[in-house]
Amino acid sequence: MIVDCALYRDGTRTVDGSDWRELRGRAKADGDFVWIGMHDPSSDEIHEVAEVFGLHPLAVEDAVQAHQRPKLERFGDMVFLIIKTLWYVDADDAVETGEIAMFVGPDFVVSVRHGRGNELHSAREELEQSRQVLSHGPGGVLYAVLDRVVDEYLDVVDELVIDVDEIEESVFSADRTNDSARIYVLKREIAEVRRAVLPLRDPVNRLSGGDIAAVPEIATPFFRDVSDHLARAAETVDSLDALLSTAFDAHLAQISVQQNDDMRKISAGAALIVVPTLIAGIYGMNFRHMPELGWSYGYPFALLLMGAAAGGLWVLFKRSGWL
Repeated sequence: MIVDCALYRDGTRTVDGSDWRELRGRAKADGDFVWIGMHDPSSDEIHEVAEVFGLHPLAVEDAVQAHQRPKLERFGDMVFLIIKTLWYVDADDAVETGEIAMFVGPDFVVSVRHGRGNELHSAREELEQSRQVLSHGPGGVLYAVLDRVVDEYLDVVDELVIDVDEIEESVFSADRTNDSARIYVLKREIAEVRRAVLPLRDPVNRLSGGDIAAVPEIATPFFRDVSDHLARAAETVDSLDALLSTAFDAHLAQISVQQNDDMRKISAGAALIVVPTLIAGIYGMNFRHMPELGWSYGYPFALLLMGAAAGGLWVLFKRSGWL
């Protein structure tokens, strides 16, 4: 459905209305443009808008189907941009994704949002408070949306940094932990973030390079700022992925060390039982001519020998760290 629709003139929101066809017809002066915001539109709704604004059918198809890779395409004097949106669900330690498709022409912006997160209403309100940015026309809208989305990337990355720090602390703690499952889940979340962040670098670089007609040359510094933030998010994601791989290797090494410790303790415990059992087995054979068989102190002597052997082994294992 169409969430919001307005006509902007000289950096100011001038006309609201549900009849976007009428607004389209009133955008006649230089600098006038219409911004239509849509959320999970039906195929009929978006095709109706596409017919009035002359949107390319291939771009419309991508906007309807969603689940596209971030990209920037040019169709004549129109720019089509797809952005992945991210938000962090603290209760589940999970990263959820959405998508925004933007059609940017000389006198219009059509934004199509899929998913629950990253609503654009607040971004629109902030942009309307900045007449300087809004005066750049559709390019200013494009910047405002990109800036909001990339800032959300940084927020998600900061949450992931906390999760990775917790994993590292758990892996290298003295307690026995089972971190394999959480490391795997976290690597999947980071992979989801990478699929949103890394492919967006090329479109943002193109926008900041000044070779896109929808972006005035005077607005390119704004996109360079977005590019810097996006690069920081990408670098952090790469480092987190490397840290998780290292933590997983360390976790496996910890498990191996713990298993070796367990085997030493089991071997030491078995030795403490085997030696007395060996002595008892020998003296339990009852051969007629066995030494000390007829000695009245033979039984206490055998018990004392078993205890002394076990005690000696216990001291030896304790000093060597096996117990």
